[in-house]
Amino acid sequence: MRPADPQPSRRAFLGTAGAVVAVGGVAGCDAHATQASPATSPRDTAAAAAAAAAAATTAADTPVPPTGRYQAGITTPQPAQPNLLAVVADLDDRTAPGPLLAELGRTILALTAGTEPRLLGLAPGDLTITIGIGPRVVRKAPGAQAAGAALPGTTDLPQFSREQIAPQARGGDLLIQLCASDALVLPVAAAALLDQAGARVTERWRQSARRGPNTPVGPGRTAPRNLLGFLDGIVGPATTAEQQGDLWLAGPAPVAGGTIAVVRRMELDLPRFAALSVPQQEAVFGRSRDSGVPLSGGTIATNPDLGAKTPDGRYLIPADAHARRAHANVVGVGLMQRRSYSIDDPRPGLLFISFQNDLHTFTATLTHMDDSDALLPFTTTTASATFLMLPGFDQRHPLGSTLFG
Repeated sequence: MRPADPQPSRRAFLGTAGAVVAVGGVAGCDAHATQASPATSPRDTAAAAAAAAAAATTAADTPVPPTGRYQAGITTPQPAQPNLLAVVADLDDRTAPGPLLAELGRTILALTAGTEPRLLGLAPGDLTITIGIGPRVVRKAPGAQAAGAALPGTTDLPQFSREQIAPQARGGDLLIQLCASDALVLPVAAAALLDQAGARVTERWRQSARRGPNTPVGPGRTAPRNLLGFLDGIVGPATTAEQQGDLWLAGPAPVAGGTIAVVRRMELDLPRFAALSVPQQEAVFGRSRDSGVPLSGGTIATNPDLGAKTPDGRYLIPADAHARRAHANVVGVGLMQRRSYSIDDPRPGLLFISFQNDLHTFTATLTHMDDSDALLPFTTTTASATFLMLPGFDQRHPLGSTLFG
């Protein structure tokens, strides 16, 4: 382990979502769950493997209710499905958002129920579809006009350092997030939704992504391993109280039950990171690569002890470690709910999606990391946007109706 200097070093910033995401979650792999003990017979091992496969199949086949106070695909299901497709689009200036969103909601009900002909006979399984609208659309809502500019979701993301973003990949009016265990379902479901929208929307960009096996990190929480070899997404609002405080919007009424999403696509410099020794890699993150335990000790679920030092006065968690620079208490903000996925196209990297009830939570964290975060030099952000994820809906209360009536 490389302890950091007592004073933080100056680094160029991590592409906006980078630091918050790539390291954010650290978890430990339970090797005992997948390895047979010496006393275990091959028959027992085969039976255990079959049982695990059957459980995974059952989860993949279990529908996730699309209706309720909150949209699915943010905290449900848990753990998150292994495949994601994000589609970012613009609305035609003449399009009325209310009717469009209501139509998309009805199509979501049919797709997740398996009754939509455009699903082409595929079983939806645990498909979730989550819809968000960009600041330009939120500002058009009657609710936004009544509440003024303070309505959550009306603010665009600022530009950050370490960005190489084409105009087409910055911002957007509509986010369609699709997640499922069956990767084949996602582009088919997306095609159905875009067909329903027709000429009213124009696609900007899309990104397919995937998660590795989920590792338990605490009650009701799991984390996958990212392309840098570290577990990702351990820290977040896990309890109902934390979710109410940091994730869900309590008001104003038109947005209650929604949340604010930040979507960032980042390239990762894998060869340069792999050239570091394991202790150097762990110093970048502030956690053990294998177990996810903070370098200050404890368990994977232990809050990093940022004051812990070696006998000669050096921090156990380096001053520029991501676990320190992105720590919510250090920044002075709330927690983020992350649903991050790894990508290999157009280049290896990360699709970072965070949910929080205050955009300042994200922007303040990124600004703090911009000052000095050891993870920054390994990331370049190539797409960026923020969206108001709409409150939940059902058959009687169409998607978007709280904002657009």
